[in-house]
Amino acid sequence: MEQNFLKNYFKTLKDLIDVEKFNDDLINVKNILKLTHQEGKKTMIFGNGGSAAIASHFSVDLTKNAGVRCTNYNESDLLTCFSNDFGYERWVEKAIEYYGDEGDSLILISAGGNSPNMTNGAKQARNKKIKNIITFTGNDKNNNLTKLGDINFWVDSKAYNHIENVHQILLLSLVDL
Repeated sequence: MEQNFLKNYFKTLKDLIDVEKFNDDLINVKNILKLTHQEGKKTMIFGNGGSAAIASHFSVDLTKNAGVRCTNYNESDLLTCFSNDFGYERWVEKAIEYYGDEGDSLILISAGGNSPNMTNGAKQARNKKIKNIITFTGNDKNNNLTKLGDINFWVDSKAYNHIENVHQILLLSLVDL
């Protein structure tokens, strides 16, 4: 039983990584990240829960290993301050308002794609003239965040660990690319 579970688990994960489906968008995002950096701007990245951990990992690796400036906003003091003062659904929006600059790029990770803090952040990014909004989602293809992105990586699954694993692989492939 456990052998079958693992066999099916990894087969499903392998099928979800369908490289052909993501190749062109990955190359476009790599070029966006490099251009954003070359223009003296930064890439901002946000996520909730496991997606926040993925955002932190990607941000550090992109900066250290690829030499492309990327910032994430997972400090507990910032999160609790903005959530307390503006509401949890607005903390990303407020972080973008305070820290985002015209011409920056933005990556938003939301396994379900309907987190109000992420969708509010995307809307604020438009107001701040953030140059590119890149989303990583799963669950429903017509989720709220995908509707707000310029380039969208959607994982056709409702299993959060599969979605987050694919997001992690895609993001870290950008570092290596």
